[in-house]
Amino acid sequence: MQRVDVLILGGGLVGLTAALALNAHGLTSVVVDPTDPAGTANAAFDGRASAIASASWRMLQAVGVASRLEGQGCKIRRIEVRDGLTRNPLDFTPTDGEALGTMVENRLVRRALYETVLGAKHVSLKAPGRAVSVTRGPDGVHATLDDGSTVAADLLIAADGRNSSTRTAAGIRTATWKYDHVAIISAFEHSLPHDNVAHEIFYPAGPFALLPMLPGHRSALVWTVAAKDAPGLLALSDHAFAVEAQKRTGGLLGELSAAAPRSSYPLSFHHAAVITAERLALVGDAAHGIHPIAGQGLNLGFRDVAALVEVLVEGSRLGLDLGDAQLLARYQTWRSLDTLMVATATDTLTRLFGIPGRSARAVRRLGIGAVQRIVPLKSMLMAEARGETGALPKLLQGATV
Repeated sequence: MQRVDVLILGGGLVGLTAALALNAHGLTSVVVDPTDPAGTANAAFDGRASAIASASWRMLQAVGVASRLEGQGCKIRRIEVRDGLTRNPLDFTPTDGEALGTMVENRLVRRALYETVLGAKHVSLKAPGRAVSVTRGPDGVHATLDDGSTVAADLLIAADGRNSSTRTAAGIRTATWKYDHVAIISAFEHSLPHDNVAHEIFYPAGPFALLPMLPGHRSALVWTVAAKDAPGLLALSDHAFAVEAQKRTGGLLGELSAAAPRSSYPLSFHHAAVITAERLALVGDAAHGIHPIAGQGLNLGFRDVAALVEVLVEGSRLGLDLGDAQLLARYQTWRSLDTLMVATATDTLTRLFGIPGRSARAVRRLGIGAVQRIVPLKSMLMAEARGETGALPKLLQGATV
């Protein structure tokens, strides 16, 4: 039997980050994931990219991942928000010179995490692999894997995604609903430089986001459309798809071309009633799934990891069992308000910008104009985009605990 401090089910971006954050503090973990990491690490670009907030990037630096991504991410220096193609956007431009975030292809982040994990002294990666059985009780966590090996740990971290079987097995209820929308993911080259500006254009059918990538004439696309329209758009040729996308840009980036592979997924919302149970902590999509309207889904997962690891490290130094109910209660309290506020805000924005009609549009544009003029409010929203609001865990400040 292998004995470790923490068993992590799920080896995606959040699960591997959790393992590396624990490793940076000398805590041991086993990560179990059904996907072959070698395959995902060497995959071709599939159009998917993430906006990693400044605070999240500092955590990646602290756990030894960011150095592997140097020169591969595009800094976001400004965000412009429009209700339709209005000429007067709400713009977020930091005055301190620090970027709002960094756009990186998901496959590059996966590769960097995987390569870092391979050299991590305190991480054991079981992938591809599955947990055949898992029990949690007063004496710890015990799991049997599909290769016949067994693992014992003090704590189980569920990082196994939106449809978390671990969450379901624990009987944790979720508030869940589906939006009648589909997100289409791709990327384009364009004739005008993006100048490190991210554009978010709100249409009644949903937001249309163009996010700067390297080199300077390429941007990622997250296009939210009505579910009934998605099959038609996905069936278009690359040229026809670029033409349709260009219509929504209003010429902001000139002519679009060289569309990347397209993928899509239906949009939904879920929020776990609690994120802890006996010797169990949920992180990332296992705990919450939000609309991509503000690009904060992955960053919320990183914030979960930073808070949980700080709680566990401090508990370990006090000689506490890592599955101690008081430690888990602290994690629950620390993360509950932030995740609920972000989830509620994104859901409200989705519904607000989806209201059709001139009156609704006039009210939205009045609100955008007000935010543009109220400097403290604008600064607060920029801090939220950077992931720097609330009680910030040390990892998000770029330091170990």
